[in-house]
Amino acid sequence: MSYTIEGNTGTWEIVVGLEVHAQVISKSKLFSGASTLFGGEPNSHVSLIDAGFPGMLPVINQACVEQAVRTGLGLKARINLESRFDRKNYFYADLPTGYQISQFEHPIIGTGVVQIELSDGSTRDIGITRLHLEQDAGKLMHDQDPKRSFVDLNRAGVALMEIVSEPDIRSPEEAGAYVRKLRQILRYLGTCDGNMEEGSMRADVNVSVRKSASEPFRTRCEIKNVNSIRFVMQAIEIEAARQIEIWESGGEVDQETRLFDPHKGETRSLRSKEDAHDYRYFPDPDLLPLVIEQSWVDQIKQTLPELPDEKRARFQQDYGITAYDAGVLVAEQATADFYESVAKGRDGKSAAAWVTGDFFAALNRTGKSIEESPVSAANLGAMLDLIADGTINGKIAKEVLEDMFETGEAPLAIVDRKGLRQVTDTGAIEATADEIISKNGDKVEQYKGGKDKLFGFFVGQVMKATGGKANPAIVNDILRKKLDG
Repeated sequence: MSYTIEGNTGTWEIVVGLEVHAQVISKSKLFSGASTLFGGEPNSHVSLIDAGFPGMLPVINQACVEQAVRTGLGLKARINLESRFDRKNYFYADLPTGYQISQFEHPIIGTGVVQIELSDGSTRDIGITRLHLEQDAGKLMHDQDPKRSFVDLNRAGVALMEIVSEPDIRSPEEAGAYVRKLRQILRYLGTCDGNMEEGSMRADVNVSVRKSASEPFRTRCEIKNVNSIRFVMQAIEIEAARQIEIWESGGEVDQETRLFDPHKGETRSLRSKEDAHDYRYFPDPDLLPLVIEQSWVDQIKQTLPELPDEKRARFQQDYGITAYDAGVLVAEQATADFYESVAKGRDGKSAAAWVTGDFFAALNRTGKSIEESPVSAANLGAMLDLIADGTINGKIAKEVLEDMFETGEAPLAIVDRKGLRQVTDTGAIEATADEIISKNGDKVEQYKGGKDKLFGFFVGQVMKATGGKANPAIVNDILRKKLDG
C-alpha cells in the first residue's frame, strides 16, 4: 500500500527504521544475580555490580544469552557464534558506571527478516540488521521533591535486546504492523513479555523523508523511547510533516535526538545526535568474547514453539478458516490455544465464528482477558456440540453463552435448568404455524400476491411463539408447504 505525503513542492516519501528495546525475560540481570522483578521498592533489586562499585566484575548470565539466541532463531536471523561486549561511554545520573555494557561491531545476532501483514491483505518483508544484548540504565525521578531528583537503580543492569531494523518501513501503518508483529513473535518465544506500559518494550524511531525512491536518504532524526504502537505511528506522521516543512522552506534538517509529546502533538529537540565515535566504544576488558557452540544453538532450535506465521497457515489448512480469521486467532498464543481446543474434532469455521464473534464480545463486555474467561474452551466446545446434535439452535446458543459467562456452568446444565432444548416435534410446530397463519390472513394474502419478504415475518412469529426453541429448518419447511402449497 503506497503511502506518501503531499507537500507544497510535490510528493514526499517517508523512510523509517526502528530500534526496539525488548527486556529479556529472565529472573536475574545480564551481569549480576539481582532480581528483575517489576514494581519493587526503589533500589531494592540492586547488586554492587549494578551500582557500579569499584572492583566489581560482571559475569554473563547464560539464560539471557539463550533468550537472545531463541529470539534470533524466531526472527530467522543469523546467529553469530562469536560476539563481543563493548563499553559505550556516556555520563548520565542513572548510569552509575559512566558506561553501558553493550555490543557494537560484533552483535550476537545478525541479519534476519520479519514479515508484516497490512490492512489491505498484502505482506511486506522488513529486514532486521542486528540484535544485540545490552544493559538497561536506571531511572531518574524528578517528581518526588521540589528541589531534588532521585535515582532508582532497580532497572540498572536488566538485560535488553536491541532489535534494529533496516530502513525498510514506508508508512506509519507499516511501522505499527512491524512493532505488533515483533511483539507477537517475542511473546510466542517467551523471550519478552512485550508490555509497553511497564517499559519492557519501547522503540527509538528513526525518521527521514525524500522526494522519490531513487533519491538518497536525507538526514534522519531519532525519536527516543516511544512506548506505545499508537504513539510510534503518530510520532512518524508528525515528525515527517515537520521535516517536509523545513526542507520545503529552504532549510536543513539537523541530525538530532528528539522526544515525542503526544499531548501537544509535536516532537521536540532533546539533544544533537551522537555518532558512534562520540560514545568512544571499546571492548569491555572485564568480559571475554562470547563464544557459543553450534550444537547448543541447534538444541535451542529444537525447543522453539510453532510461531505465528506457521500457525496461521496451519489453521487455514487444517480448519478451513479465512486468512483474516486465522490472523485474529493467532495474534496471541493464549487465543490460538483456546481456539484450537474448541475447534479440534469440530467444524473449524463455526468454532472461529463463535470465538471471534460472541465469545470475544462477551470478554470485551465483561472486561476479562481470555485467561480470566469464566467459559473454558471445553465448555464452549460442548456448546457447539449441542448445536451440532440439534439440542439447541444458534439463537438459543447465544442465550446459553451469556448464562455461561455469568455462572460458569456447563452448557447442558443451563439448557436443562432453563428448559431450552430445541423443539423438533413437527406436530407442535405445525400447530403453531397454523395459528400464526390464521391470525394474519391479510399478510397471507399479501404474501400470495407476491410480497415474498413476508415469509420472514411468519418464520419470526413461529420462533417467537415457541420461545426461540423451534428448529428453524423445520419451521421453514412447514411454512413453505403451508404458504406455497
